[in-house]
Parts: sequence; structure tokens; C-alpha cells
Amino acid sequence: MNPAALPADPGAFSLAVPPLFAALAPARSILIAGAGGGFDVYAGLPLAFALWRGGAQVHLASLSFSQLELIGRDAWVAEHVAAVQPDTTSPDWYFPERTLARWLAAQELPSTVYAFPPLGVQPLRAAYRHLVEQLNIDAVVLVDGGTDVLLRGDESDLGTPVEDITSLAAVAALDVPVKLVTSLGFGIDAYDGVNHVQVLENLAALDRDGGYLGALSIPGSSREAALYRDAVADAQAATPDRPSIVQGQIAATSGVFGDVRFTPRTSGGDLFVNPLMAIYFTVDLDKLAARCLYLDRIQNTIGRRQVITRIQAFRDELLSARIPRAFPH
Repeated sequence: MNPAALPADPGAFSLAVPPLFAALAPARSILIAGAGGGFDVYAGLPLAFALWRGGAQVHLASLSFSQLELIGRDAWVAEHVAAVQPDTTSPDWYFPERTLARWLAAQELPSTVYAFPPLGVQPLRAAYRHLVEQLNIDAVVLVDGGTDVLLRGDESDLGTPVEDITSLAAVAALDVPVKLVTSLGFGIDAYDGVNHVQVLENLAALDRDGGYLGALSIPGSSREAALYRDAVADAQAATPDRPSIVQGQIAATSGVFGDVRFTPRTSGGDLFVNPLMAIYFTVDLDKLAARCLYLDRIQNTIGRRQVITRIQAFRDELLSARIPRAFPH
């Protein structure tokens, strides 16, 4: 029989269309949110550019490390949800959400960036639920700059998981047709102790569960990559004392390799900038949440400090962590 004549599984993805885009194709209103706080939302920009270009309605959100309490009340659309605009005023010099809003406006792109304060799971879930209802969201993509969000809890080191896993737990309970997690910046979290062989092991386990949507490289010469690099450069210029190390490394991947310096903040170690950093690794959010060994412990948290202490308690009680391995080649 001609292989081309074989019936296609209607639920299967195709090589011809990246599964990330196939999964989002039915969505009418998509929320791309930075899972880990700060500049993580920038890691979602290449995806947003491609979706906007295709005519999709895309909204951006960020778990903010800025002092959001300093902005005017007119910016707050709900408790714990601020709609940051290019003209939003704040005395805080560190304000990635406003920096991004201003850059987006200069490109004549949708320029509202929704911002959440650092919270526990319960109030963050309520904040997400408000946006889902207000914007008629039918697809949420959590974006992690790095790979912490892909760790399940028994790895040799969890990196900096607090915001990532809080976001994961908050969105997992939402009734939204499409929920995805995508990671950009593979290898960056080695600086925080993450063993990336274990990340690959986790992706393989998700693949067995039907929860892995594959890897998608951002071509360095693409329009999306060019706009992303420009946005990151603009953010670095706006916050010269605290530029994003993660986004800087990802943005530096177009044709460069190794110990590439872009800020004095990285002067204490050797960087390994490489093409793997410009690849989206995408998974089904619910299946990822189901594999997290301590998600139940943080479900009823109100504040960020509670999340920190409960993750630490889980780690203290862990009888044995998985043994880290080096890449065999």
C-alpha cells in the first residue's frame, strides 16, 4: 500500500505543521504569559510575533518583579491584575512590563502587558481567571526563560522554581481548552544548578504520556528573531544595571557560540551560548502539572513566602534525588 494512502490519525500532529502552532490554530484569543517573572514574557515574543502575523488575537502577561503597588489605581483592572500601558507611570526604575509596552507601541503592535504581583497559587489563579473571562481566552501559553518549569521535584537541583511552579499550579486549574508550557533557553539554568540531562529525561517521560509537542527552532534570520533581538536590546538599554541574563543569552544565539559577554552581571562564570538556547520545547500544561511531585503542597498558598517554604519542606523530606548525569557526548 502507498504510505500516502494510509488514513491519518485525526488526533496526530504532522511534521508539516509544528505541533505548537497546530495546537493553537483553533484558538480565537491566546494569552502568552511569562511564567517565571521579570523578563520571562520576552521569551514569548517570537511566538507572539508569528501568531500576530498570522492574524491571531494575542495578549501578553507577566508575573512582575516590579513594585506594582506604586502605579496608579487606574491601571488596575482587577485585584492583582494591572494593565500596563506605554504611558503607565511608576517611580520604579525596574519595570520590564512598561519597557515592553513602549517597545510594542513603537512597532505598532498591541501594547498592553498585563502584570501580576508575586503571589501564592490561590490569588494568582484568581488573577488569571479574571483575564481568561475578560479577554475570552481559549488558549494559555506559559513561557519559561530557561527550563525550571520542566522539573518535577526529584532532580538533583531545581534551579529557581518558585514563580514557574506557582504559575503552573495557577493555570492548571483553569477551564481553558488549550493550555501549553513552552521553554526557551535550554542550558541557561546550568548556572543555577539544573542538570539538563534530567530535563531531557523529563521530556522523554512526557513524550511517553503524549504530552510533548516537540522542539521548534527560531531561525536566526527570521523576522521574529530580528524583532526579538531588538526588543531585548531595548530592554537592556532601559535597565542597564539589571539586564536580563537569560534573554541576553538567547538573543545572542544568532551565529555566536561559547562564552559571549553582553553584561558585567555574567563576569563571574563561563557562559555557553549555543543554538539550543533558541529552541522552544513545548509540552501539554496539564500533563506537566500531573508529573510535578509537590504541586499539591502549594495549591492553597496565598503568598510567595508560603510557596518557598513548602518547596523547601518537600526537598528536605525527599529521601533521594535523581543522580545528575553528564552529557555522554
